[in-house]
Amino acid sequence: MTAAHTSQNSAFGANHGPVAEDAFLNWVGMRVRDARARRGMTRKQLAAEADVSERHLAQLESGEGNISIVLLRRITAALNVSLSDLFMTRSGQLLETTGNGGSIDLASNSIARALERIPAGKRAQIAARLLREYADEIPVRRGRIALIGLRGGGKSTLGAKLAKEMKIPFIELDREIEKDARMPLDEIFSLYGQSGYRRIEKRALDRVLRERKRAVISVGGGVVSEKETYDTLLANCFAVWVKAQPEEHMSRVVAQGDLRAMADNDEAMVDLRRILDAREPYYRKADMHLDTSGKTVEQSFRELKKTLHLRNK
Repeated sequence: MTAAHTSQNSAFGANHGPVAEDAFLNWVGMRVRDARARRGMTRKQLAAEADVSERHLAQLESGEGNISIVLLRRITAALNVSLSDLFMTRSGQLLETTGNGGSIDLASNSIARALERIPAGKRAQIAARLLREYADEIPVRRGRIALIGLRGGGKSTLGAKLAKEMKIPFIELDREIEKDARMPLDEIFSLYGQSGYRRIEKRALDRVLRERKRAVISVGGGVVSEKETYDTLLANCFAVWVKAQPEEHMSRVVAQGDLRAMADNDEAMVDLRRILDAREPYYRKADMHLDTSGKTVEQSFRELKKTLHLRNK
């Protein structure tokens, strides 16, 4: 047996018996559940788009079902992720399983070990060099301020006020998506599903970035679902994560009469928390974080201006 075969068998737990196999199934179920949460999809919605039964999907997500590769392929297609994505760590390494079912992120561990071997003074020099190399991007990106996060955080309200204060256009990406598709968001989802919507979202964002050197842009919370789209946004905009406690997100959305992804779901709060948990690591990549929990619009706006170093009036 070649070294490559040995490594691959080890990665998938073939040499570790039933415990590792159970851990692997749990891992795949967790990755499917996280991908679904990042896209804000209910189990019923994913089952319908993938043409699989909710029972099979529930078994897969709980790690109890050894689902066929054909059904798994349908599910990943509906989630717009590749099959290989399910078997990778977040750093892009093949999942390694230990005897007790744990996982090792090889790239992160290697970087951590390398940093530990560098003297403290040298680490400071490395940090300074990185700041010099990338700091020049910030003034350019500050021309476009993108507010990201779930509905109900306050993106549209704060974004409109900020644009007026800065005397630059305010753009809601959802409206630009509707303009490009020539139909409401609900119809886009109905006709093209999540994958189709994300493709239109990418085109709309690319167009806005071409057309506007300065703007405040309110972006849908699911933008983090597509790596290429989110990377484009982070590279071209100064991103602010506008967030709130889950209960406040929900109460504000209900007050707006907008339950899109939560409609007809008796476990809306459970889904909301799951979505927040799945997306939080990606939202944290934003340049700044603004928590609007328990604050009035004016209080949040003052904090936003302070965060952006704008003069408060």
